[in-house]
Amino acid sequence: MQLLINGEEHQLNVSTLDEVVSHFELESQLVVTEVDGEIIDRSNWTTTTIKEGMKIELVQFVGGG
Repeated sequence: MQLLINGEEHQLNVSTLDEVVSHFELESQLVVTEVDGEIIDRSNWTTTTIKEGMKIELVQFVGGG
């Protein structure tokens, strides 16, 4: 399905937000997700159904100094 992720179009075969995060091989403990303008708590990733055309933002925190 066609999704807009971090401002770029992606064609992914996913059904949940958890699968989107896994697709990009992100460390889930360091990621904040937003779907269609709503922040989704990590505990809801497996139950958040992804549909064609959704706008998803994935923000991964990186330590440094």
